[in-house]
Amino acid sequence: MLSDFLKISDRIHVLPIIHGSGDFAIEVRRVMLGQEFDCLAVPLPPSFQHDVERAIDYLPTITAVLQQETTNYRTDDWSPEQDSFDDETVCSYVPVDPCQGVIAALRIAIQERMPRAFIDLETDSFQEISTILPDPYAVKKVNADKFAAAVLPALRRLPDGQPQARVIAMANRLRELEQQFESILLVCSVLEWPWIKEAYFDRTEQIVADDEVYETGIYGVDPITLIFMLGELPFVTGLYELARAELDEDDNLSVDAVKAVMLAARDRYQQELGNRARRITPKLLKTYFKYVRNLSLVEHRMTPDMYTQVVAAQQIFGDEYAIHLAETLRAYPYHREFGLDMLRMGNDEAQLPDGTITGMKCRLPGVPGSWRSCQLKPRPAKIDQDKWQSLWNPFRQCSWPEEDVAIEKFRTHVKDVALGILTSDFAQTEKFTTSIKDGLDIRETVRNWHTGEIYVRNFPPSMGTLDCVLMFFDSPADPRDYPWRTTWMAEHHDESTLALFATSFHEELVGPGIGLATYGGALFLFPPRPIPDVWTDPRLDFCDTLEERLLAGGCIHSQEHHIAILSDSPPGAAWRRLAKTYGKKLIHVPLSRFSQATIQQLRLFHVLNGHEVRSYAAHFIRKA
Repeated sequence: MLSDFLKISDRIHVLPIIHGSGDFAIEVRRVMLGQEFDCLAVPLPPSFQHDVERAIDYLPTITAVLQQETTNYRTDDWSPEQDSFDDETVCSYVPVDPCQGVIAALRIAIQERMPRAFIDLETDSFQEISTILPDPYAVKKVNADKFAAAVLPALRRLPDGQPQARVIAMANRLRELEQQFESILLVCSVLEWPWIKEAYFDRTEQIVADDEVYETGIYGVDPITLIFMLGELPFVTGLYELARAELDEDDNLSVDAVKAVMLAARDRYQQELGNRARRITPKLLKTYFKYVRNLSLVEHRMTPDMYTQVVAAQQIFGDEYAIHLAETLRAYPYHREFGLDMLRMGNDEAQLPDGTITGMKCRLPGVPGSWRSCQLKPRPAKIDQDKWQSLWNPFRQCSWPEEDVAIEKFRTHVKDVALGILTSDFAQTEKFTTSIKDGLDIRETVRNWHTGEIYVRNFPPSMGTLDCVLMFFDSPADPRDYPWRTTWMAEHHDESTLALFATSFHEELVGPGIGLATYGGALFLFPPRPIPDVWTDPRLDFCDTLEERLLAGGCIHSQEHHIAILSDSPPGAAWRRLAKTYGKKLIHVPLSRFSQATIQQLRLFHVLNGHEVRSYAAHFIRKA
């Protein structure tokens, strides 16, 4: 129940809210269902009542009720060179948003057949009032009366003029309502309620009369632009509606939504990228949530905004995932067509159905938002990809140097691991005499514990080097998944000669002259040397699979006795017989020894249509 602190009179209770907050919409529902009222008063003009209540019937489809304002013609800036006056059309509007506390109250009142009173002053030119307020999540820990009391000392008196006239008009209309009803609930902004109460007790006379205003109209809103109108993020608003439809718990949804949107974005991300997607592990998710919490606290917030979530996702999971997260946050799942004219909302403006751009003033203004830019490389449009495809020169190809360096470092690391495995295979165990040599052999020492002898390991000198490394990331590989097969010669002495099979880069162009492919497998020869194309060499036509052809090519062109193979499972007997035919031995390096996130990033590489593309490729290349 509401405390006496929020009573204006014995018959009038006030529930101060922050407009556009789902947490306060839940608080409104709690109060209205937990206490009996016979009238609901809201801070909107009577001219909006008919269309707002009609628009509520369209929920969960979100609409806006618009009222055009009279244009104030200005002649002081006119000059003879101008063809016409430059006067902007301006409209005020009510967002019929389920996370708006006023709309939630009206929705319940309509369902309960409770009388509703729209008590605000009719204004032809509405003046918005908003300020910075505490995070609405605080109302989860303290009731609305304690929240309002805590905020009260920081509130400034409303400016003279229309804001003062509005609260006086609402106070006088409340006085009229209490002559008809026993228990009235006023749901209004936390910025207005002290001054409404003051005007009620002072019995301030209403001097300003209602203006003549235009009729209102109901408009649908383009779902892509809902983020500019809703108080909560569109995805979060959808979760509130889903919980309402399925009678689920929604008291802590403003926090639970952070997890829900991550899981939804992860599903979209993995569905679109398939095997190119990073693994979003529970450990990474834990790191992400902790990072989001810390960023929110740095900005003096209890719950994260869209910018915080996207920046955290970008820094932990990369641009591609951050884009999917942003798109998920902007998605509202409950849009239906009702034959309404459609608006395209913007930042304090909108495009009307006839194409006119009009300024927009919200009749239920929440906490003023701030728009910040996040440096994400967007996904190219399909029309651009088709254009780049038609301009591609098939006789010019080169790699992206940054990816060359990364894969060469990894090749060196795999080679070192293989040499370590080779050396350990020839290690000898000896009794300790005067030197521990290459370390204690714990297993042999424990086995002979009863004798009291200590055993040490002795590694022989280096068994040579490796000049051939094979990497099979997807084995057995389906040839239909990896149609692009080529052999690249090294550009300089620090690069390997490379033969590979990969996905077709033509199917995913990320920029003009820039294609994205995924390694299925690769053969590295270092130091580099010219070799025939592995994929057209007739000596290798006996091979049945892509992996066998690379293996046979490595055996032919390798000058060392051993060849390193990076793969999930050890090479089978057929591969070992093939290597033995050429006098080679295979050293298996398990793929599981390396971070799967690292492997996933290394598998992605870009193909450039000429060396000149390197000058601008960084503007289009993004990490998955």
